Amino acid sequence: MKSNSRIQILRRRAAENQRWQCYYCQQPMWETDPKIFSARFRVTDRAALHFRCTAEHLEARCDGGRDTEENVVAACLYCNKNRHKRKRPKDAVSYGDLVRSRMEQGRWHPVALTHITAPTG
Repeated sequence: MKSNSRIQILRRRAAENQRWQCYYCQQPMWETDPKIFSARFRVTDRAALHFRCTAEHLEARCDGGRDTEENVVAACLYCNKNRHKRKRPKDAVSYGDLVRSRMEQGRWHPVALTHITAPTG
């Protein structure tokens, strides 16, 4: 049986502490089953991939960041990829400000989530 790597453990712990919401955009994330996420939020399976939970280093490994609880947060794949594809990636605080600003303008995620709740009673 394969044991979880340290980074997987840190990612899961961060996600649980963040209530499975992305560190940057605050959107919900999934870990193991994109089909359940797709059905719950009425998005295509492909769109659900943007919301996969990833481990994000606040201080990048290439800058000396380590795999520690203080340095690893949970971020959706979309936010994580977009931070690191920049020529000069922003620090986590500046990037968070950018994401929140774009979210307020409706200009961040390529797909909007619609939360479906089960009927009560």
